[in-house]
Amino acid sequence: MTLTSTLLVLGGLAALLAPRLLGRGSWPEREPVLALWVWQCVVAAVLLCCVFAMALCGAAAWQEVRGQVFAPAPSEVVQAYAVHPDGRRWAAAVAVALACGGLWTAVMFGREVRAARAERRRRRAGLLARVPRLPGEEPDAGDRLLVLEDERPDAWLLPGSGPRLVITTGALRRLTGRQLDAVLAHEEGHVRARHHWLLYCAGTLARGFPGVPVFAAFRRQVHRLVELAADDAASRRFGRLTTALALVGLNEDRGVFGEASAVHRAEVPQRVSRLLHPARRLSVARRLHMTAAAAALPAIPVLVTFAPGLTALRG
Repeated sequence: MTLTSTLLVLGGLAALLAPRLLGRGSWPEREPVLALWVWQCVVAAVLLCCVFAMALCGAAAWQEVRGQVFAPAPSEVVQAYAVHPDGRRWAAAVAVALACGGLWTAVMFGREVRAARAERRRRRAGLLARVPRLPGEEPDAGDRLLVLEDERPDAWLLPGSGPRLVITTGALRRLTGRQLDAVLAHEEGHVRARHHWLLYCAGTLARGFPGVPVFAAFRRQVHRLVELAADDAASRRFGRLTTALALVGLNEDRGVFGEASAVHRAEVPQRVSRLLHPARRLSVARRLHMTAAAAALPAIPVLVTFAPGLTALRG
């Protein structure tokens, strides 16, 4: 049980300390893609700690599980993970608790995906009612641009097997050609990076385990960082000023730039300010160092788990 306790302590420390450590400084806004990578590695490390702890506890509690976990391993490796008979009851309890957590995660992920697909179908049906297909048009025409008759400037992307950019006539009248291209590049950035799947995972963990700080912070930061990353993707192609003007054009009529703007809308002025006054990026060496350090985080529970077996083989 010492090894299992070590894994659970490591996972608990990561879950508690990571939000505080990653919340320091302004580097995530300067490097949103890197920040997303670091967050994913932290969450992966926490989940791996739980998965390995569940497998070891299950192997210690039940002979059938032990046979599956250590099937190809020599006897000295199996002996290295042996648990005292008095500890099997606790091992069984921990294994069941972690297995229930894993099952609950799978259930929540299924609910998240189903809810997102239902919302997407509802929005597609609403769009179809407002923009009916032309005679002879195929039911699934693939990727296409939908133009809605609406005075309010707006543009968004419906993800899925056939992503569709929806833009209103108000946006077409207000934005210039390059600004429209920047909006399209922003949405394409979301599609290329599969940001919707990242949002599904973040929402699953946060809703399934609301008391775990790292999961709540993960969902909160992912929503912000994916927008910053998409802004950067658009600005690299069409310039920061053009992208900022496109953001202003789409949002200035919604009251997001006033003092009474809602909290969730206050991110738009911050995004515009970030585009107009960009901070200096981290050096290439520091980015590589942080990327490697983040990639090493999920490797820690792997090394901790396999250390007794490797030591037994060397002996």
